Amino acid sequence: MAVKIGGKGGSMSDINMTPMIDIMLVLLIIFMIVQQGMQKGIEVQVPPTEETADVAQAIDQIVLDIQPGGTYFLNQEPVPAGQLQQVLTNTFSTRVRKVIFVRGAENLAYGEVVYAVDAARGAGVDLVGLVPRSP
Repeated sequence: MAVKIGGKGGSMSDINMTPMIDIMLVLLIIFMIVQQGMQKGIEVQVPPTEETADVAQAIDQIVLDIQPGGTYFLNQEPVPAGQLQQVLTNTFSTRVRKVIFVRGAENLAYGEVVYAVDAARGAGVDLVGLVPRSP
């Protein structure tokens, strides 16, 4: 606190704002740095909606369909959840272009899609695309 001695009106006590402003600036900088570290996510590419049918029907494309309850279909072939990464590894071992499209059901849990994307990344897939729902 600042104290003014003498002058007109006697002593006057005012709050010194400089330390409070310094503390607020330090807190602002800390929150800005922490915010950058808290951002998490997965990197995927989403094709435009008008190309959805073309992507799913392309012959050389691999589409992983995910149904609720951990049911996976790799180009219409059922794949057990425990063997998903191994099947993807075998599928992409001979391919030069390592691209997969993931299509999930409407009432699917987010964790099941992340599990499939992680399995694809673990199998050596370079690019994972998410197929949006048809309107």
